[in-house]
Amino acid sequence: MFLTVAEVATVMRVSQMTVYRLVHSGALPAVRVGRSFRMPEHAVHDYLAASFKGSDASPRM
Repeated sequence: MFLTVAEVATVMRVSQMTVYRLVHSGALPAVRVGRSFRMPEHAVHDYLAASFKGSDASPRM
């Protein structure tokens, strides 16, 4: 399933401009459909998972 920029921004809780920056930098893979971008849903989840693995944050109990 493919998501629009607006849908990705909602899932990631960031602005649409942030999503565009991620796409243009190559950090988030996307395909162009006409004048808009679509991102594979799994790519968004993979990006978020990698972001958590790359951080030093550990869950606090």
